[in-house]
Amino acid sequence: MNHTSRSTAAPTNATGMVDVLVPVALDQTYSYKVPVGTELKAGDLVGVPLGAREVLAVVWGENANPDPRLHNRLKEVSEKLDVPPLKGELRSVVDWVANYTLSPRGMVLRMCLRMGENLGPERVRPGVRLTGDPPRRLTPARARVIEVLSDRLLHGKSEAAKEAGVSSGVIDGLVDEGTLTVEPMPQPPPPPRPDPEFGRPDFSPLQRAGVDAMRALAANGSFHVALLDGVTGSGKTEVYFEAVAETIRRGKQSLILMPEIALTGQFLDRFAQRFGVRPIEWHSELTPRTRARNWAAISEGSAPVVVGARSALFLPYANLGLIVVDEEHDQAYKQDEGVHYHARDMAVVRAHIAKIPIVLASATPSVESEVNARKNRYQRIALPSRFGGQHMPHIEAIDLRREPPARGRYISPRLAGEIKKAIEKREQALLFLNRRGYAPLTLCRACGHRFACTICDAWLVDHRFRQRLVCHHCGFSMPRPPACPHCAAEESLVAVGPGVERLQEEAAALFPEARTMVLSSDLITSIETMRSELNEIAEGRVDIIIGTQLVAKGHNFPRLNLVGVVDADLGLSNGDPRAAERTWQLLNQVIGRAGREQGRGVGYLQTHQPDHPVMKALIACDREAFYDSEIELREKTLYPPFGRLASLIISAGDRPSAEGLGRRLVALAPRDERVVVLGPAEAPLAVIKGRYRFRILVKSARGFDLSDYLRNWLAVCPKPTGNQKLEVDVDPQSFL
Repeated sequence: MNHTSRSTAAPTNATGMVDVLVPVALDQTYSYKVPVGTELKAGDLVGVPLGAREVLAVVWGENANPDPRLHNRLKEVSEKLDVPPLKGELRSVVDWVANYTLSPRGMVLRMCLRMGENLGPERVRPGVRLTGDPPRRLTPARARVIEVLSDRLLHGKSEAAKEAGVSSGVIDGLVDEGTLTVEPMPQPPPPPRPDPEFGRPDFSPLQRAGVDAMRALAANGSFHVALLDGVTGSGKTEVYFEAVAETIRRGKQSLILMPEIALTGQFLDRFAQRFGVRPIEWHSELTPRTRARNWAAISEGSAPVVVGARSALFLPYANLGLIVVDEEHDQAYKQDEGVHYHARDMAVVRAHIAKIPIVLASATPSVESEVNARKNRYQRIALPSRFGGQHMPHIEAIDLRREPPARGRYISPRLAGEIKKAIEKREQALLFLNRRGYAPLTLCRACGHRFACTICDAWLVDHRFRQRLVCHHCGFSMPRPPACPHCAAEESLVAVGPGVERLQEEAAALFPEARTMVLSSDLITSIETMRSELNEIAEGRVDIIIGTQLVAKGHNFPRLNLVGVVDADLGLSNGDPRAAERTWQLLNQVIGRAGREQGRGVGYLQTHQPDHPVMKALIACDREAFYDSEIELREKTLYPPFGRLASLIISAGDRPSAEGLGRRLVALAPRDERVVVLGPAEAPLAVIKGRYRFRILVKSARGFDLSDYLRNWLAVCPKPTGNQKLEVDVDPQSFL
């Protein structure tokens, strides 16, 4: 089988050969013969033989100059799938993302084809109906089936079996005896279209300028980036809904990206209040049948609005007219496995290629977006005050050097007193600590033994709710032992430091009459469970919420007026170049949950560093001071957005092998005065899942083509062998 380099898409297959791209970890296309009587064009989805198996592929172009010597050796395309072709715009996005991130094009294409064998027309589902006489032999199982189908309506075969508590064989036996008949289940009707005139809100005078700008943006229809910069509670969602409404009127599709699709129950309700129906969803929790149905609706153009996680960016929209990136600052938009990409940045790229507008929305914009707005690359649409005249929360620092909590406690006396007052006023309080579990470390008082992961360079976190010690990096867990495994001392194990579970224990001791709830990602069993818990809070059935960063994701809790940040310094001590920015954003978002509907919100920051620039800016509510200092620091050090970064992570089963490959790579780095190569150095998390890790950091000027530099460098480097592995991350967000 012949393979070609990157090819230019062509509209026909006059030569009788096409080049196809396969969604596997390969960068090149493969040439196939076109069967007689089949017309193929660029973008068509086809089935092709690859080795001993049949795989899905996409025609990437006609092979304009086939090698005549290979003609008889080429295999034929097996079939053309009856689905809309991938448009040139999406194929260009695949090429661009692969080129920028140094990922195989096939792996980027795979994100566009998340359907696998479910592609194509939806299969006909069999249904059963009670129509005939009772069977000759009536067993209890058969009787239950007949009872379920006694309404003589058509029921799905698998659903009927499940409801009756029987196997499908019982259903088949009743069909064979003529008691039941099999009929095809009707295809579900297409979802109703969102109505742009339904539920139009009354906007405040301060919102109207933003609304007008949103409508104009969507009506213009050309590439344009707008930063919707509004404080928490300012109504950003309702404002950008007007751009969505205008896009619907124009007959085009809208994509709304969200960082945590599992936590968007309130958002979907707000969408339905505005447009009369819920939008199409796209995320990993969908059932295969729903995924297939939604993928088809998106590719056929019958899904006017799609709300999804970052993977929704790569879907084959029939007529995309608008992209919205909600909470654009959120680091969850960074994909750190497989293809390393940042969904916000790639969304801007897709909008540019498709020549459509894009809205980036946030109360705490990323430094990159703030700089682009200050340099007028992005249009800033500001919402400087809360909707309905609500005040922004008042923020105070609690200096733990002067007002420490009691020994073994983590809630200071002043914060405890304020929580008590809030509960007495029948208001809610939120305790925020961005640390899952009960305690981050367990040790033996007798010998000092610390419980560490057996295959990672990390301590095991005590999870009392699950009665396990857990590694948060590889998932390893073990029961909490009754005695120290090192010295055999009994009742000597002690939990060190707080997690949210320990905080709940302390809150229960301080406020025994209060109803508490922990919101933490490791306790989520399903999307529905999470949405149910959020509804309990919104309805006022919880007095004290104890949560990790999940609580900062745009939720609206009407009775919440007090937020206590238990350890405001937690994110400032990890050596991450973005530590100050992330702490600023996270604490702003968390405190912004307070006072959104009634009363005046108050936030308390328990800190050992009240004079840190981030703390001072938070307490003074001076966002300009924070951005000014952070931008100045980034500019001096040439960190993004004033410079470019790439991270090369080398890992192997043993330390010398990983370090040796890293040193060989650095020795072969091309010399360029615009590039600084740092390392190899042991990664901060030196061992994960038993693999030793070294990192090379590459830093360049902003206008430098860092991707091309890396590509040329790696082309002359030795390839990883044995259990060595090299991962390239352009524009890294994590430095662990």
